Amino acid sequence: MLLLIFGLFFNFFLKPPAPHYKVVIDKSEYVMQVYDDDGWLASYPVVFGSNNQSDKKMEGDRLTPNGHFKIVLKKNHDQWGKFILLDYPNEESVRKFRSRKSAGAIPASAKIGGGIGIHGTRPNEEFAVDKYLNWTNGCISTKYSDIFEVYDMLPVGTEVDIQE
Repeated sequence: MLLLIFGLFFNFFLKPPAPHYKVVIDKSEYVMQVYDDDGWLASYPVVFGSNNQSDKKMEGDRLTPNGHFKIVLKKNHDQWGKFILLDYPNEESVRKFRSRKSAGAIPASAKIGGGIGIHGTRPNEEFAVDKYLNWTNGCISTKYSDIFEVYDMLPVGTEVDIQE
């Protein structure tokens, strides 16, 4: 019983809190930077959906969205090793999409899309990241060998900022 009480005391009062992470993805620099409570932690090279680095406008444009997102789900993926789903579209994305639609900047029939996340390349295609080959449908891709480390490090709820 004493051991149980000590264990509960340790978990609630003495155990250090889990680190808080933040991710910043800079599309112009092709880099994903991870920060923890102490500052910069790691950098990973990344590629995107299109050579055009502007903000995602609609489904099918292969653009990677700009904005503030959160990780909402993590899962294994047959081709890319791991997949980290972002909360795109979120309120900010929907607002921009509706504004573009009402201004006639995108077709009235356009859809916003979804399924944007961070994933690896295929195992034998890491060269795509080394050569800055943008190949996704709008996701952020890092090397197959890097996605496992990123996946294990970042919990659901991590903030992700994507900027041009």
